[in-house]
Amino acid sequence: MTITIKSGADIPAMRIAGRLASEVLDMLTPHVKPGTTTEQLDKLAHDYIVNVQQAIPAPLNYTPAGYIPYPKSICTSINHQVCHGIPNDRALKDGDILNIDVTVIKDGWHGDTSRMFVVGNGSIAAKRLCAFTYEAMWKGIAKVKPGARLGDIGHAIQTFAENAGFSIVREFCGHGIGQVFHEEPQVLHYGRPGTLEELKPGMVFTIEPMINAGRREIKETGDGWTIVTKDRSLSAQWEHTLMVTETGYEVFTLSDGSPPLPAFITSTKT
Repeated sequence: MTITIKSGADIPAMRIAGRLASEVLDMLTPHVKPGTTTEQLDKLAHDYIVNVQQAIPAPLNYTPAGYIPYPKSICTSINHQVCHGIPNDRALKDGDILNIDVTVIKDGWHGDTSRMFVVGNGSIAAKRLCAFTYEAMWKGIAKVKPGARLGDIGHAIQTFAENAGFSIVREFCGHGIGQVFHEEPQVLHYGRPGTLEELKPGMVFTIEPMINAGRREIKETGDGWTIVTKDRSLSAQWEHTLMVTETGYEVFTLSDGSPPLPAFITSTKT
């Protein structure tokens, strides 16, 4: 696989793109409440990215091979929707869980991140799934350092999630990112330690586990994009973009409104 190594001016540019993506989620947070539609969230995000950040929403009209163009500026996946949910006129309801996935392009560089939101008063089970998925992402991030392997990341996420009684979606994964939205390497959220590609300084990729409360099997809906759990169990996802540094990792997709770090993480840069 051909993996691009970022260096020099690439890195400050990716820091900016990552921070901007996270700031879109900060801006949207107070609007995630019962009665708001995902279409309204999409319009807020689009206008903020284009008019305030002077950036480009990467998902809009994104057309990978075999897909129709994606019609919106963010992805909004509710409850049993795993990923790539298309914003529409469905109003959020009390107790829903919602993933908002944002990717911005700033000066040619991509920043990609997503967060889970519990709308109103969520159930204990829903909150637990969201919390464990957040920690699972960070379990993977904590394994990132030069000389480690991609399999170490996947194994850390898989064992943490499965030990809690959850399942890992295997058909979608993290990815390299830079001036291209999706590039090598593929970052699996399951696997065996000591396997797959060796991590080297300057590699930039996302870690974005999709974790289901029920079984791991998924299916695509008729819109050509939205992925759901086959058993209609709840699904959660979090995502960060990060770089392998000389001594560990640096997370790019952070902002003032980012959620607190898990107790086992002491820094977003090592």
